[in-house]
Amino acid sequence: MSTVETVGRKKLREHTTLRLGGPARRFVVAETTDDLVAHVRKLDEAGEPLLLVGGGSNLVVGDDGFAGTVVRIATTGWSDDFRTVAAGQDWDAYVGATVAAGLGGLECLSGIPGCAGATPIQNVGAYGCEISQVLESIELYDRRAREVRTVPADELGFAYRTSVLKGTDSGVVLSVRFRLSDDGLSAPVRYAELARGLGVDIGARVPARRAREAVLALRRGKGMVLDPDDHDTWSAGSFFTNPIVAEADVPRVLERIAAVVGTEAAVPRYPADGGIKLSAAWLIERAGFGKGHPGPGGRVSLSTKHTLALTNRGEATTADLLALARQVRDGVLERFGVELRPEPLLVNCAL
Repeated sequence: MSTVETVGRKKLREHTTLRLGGPARRFVVAETTDDLVAHVRKLDEAGEPLLLVGGGSNLVVGDDGFAGTVVRIATTGWSDDFRTVAAGQDWDAYVGATVAAGLGGLECLSGIPGCAGATPIQNVGAYGCEISQVLESIELYDRRAREVRTVPADELGFAYRTSVLKGTDSGVVLSVRFRLSDDGLSAPVRYAELARGLGVDIGARVPARRAREAVLALRRGKGMVLDPDDHDTWSAGSFFTNPIVAEADVPRVLERIAAVVGTEAAVPRYPADGGIKLSAAWLIERAGFGKGHPGPGGRVSLSTKHTLALTNRGEATTADLLALARQVRDGVLERFGVELRPEPLLVNCAL
């Protein structure tokens, strides 16, 4: 059954990992796929502003909240073969279940907070794996056509931390289906830090359970596994995406970086379509924003474990968080001429 709660009783800070966000005018919990589709269809017919919320791990909501109806996607579970998962299912619990069942493919995406339905929207990735590499299809409610349909992975326009679903509210992900291996081994290890932790070469495959344990250990060390007692995890994960510099701008940008950090410094860079990808964390630190760098009144700060995470130290407002985000963004731009872009969805607020 679905439930409805009034504005005065439901603050969105209760439903975001940042623990920030004002009230919703109306709040609905959809516990079945049929409920989810019915609520969205009914709200669309009424012309009501709608915000879909899953785990709230990639969401920054303004202090004034949302002047419409929030539908929390609370569908759970997966198919008997473990390959199809409901949109509202806790992601890491699902990944853990696939590994325990002897299936490989998702282990490097362990420990990521949020729900399964959000993973294809932003092409979630970590430790050398992206959703686009393992996704088979999604079941989608098309709000314009008012119909449910299956969309194969090759129609989702995947790119770095994005897809055709990101930045649009025209479709609602209902379930996700993955291609998983049956041999109990991980996907080839592609990330150097993970390979070092496992003591293997790049390209090696290891038991999926072992890879999952290593990934979780690395994420915990960076404050990227949710812990209510650890304010470093009161975040939206990586707040900025790694910037991609167009090929024509690469010489200018690298020259400017060298002028600041010296010509001997090794600048982390990776191939990207039409240019190179730089490390946002590396740029942030060398622009003068170290781990734990405080924001207004000390109510927010960069994580003490990872400079890419902006954290709520307990009494923050969204305005505090955005002030720190602007300071970091503008500092990197001024120093290196590189613009950082936010990864989370900003609702009723802006940088």
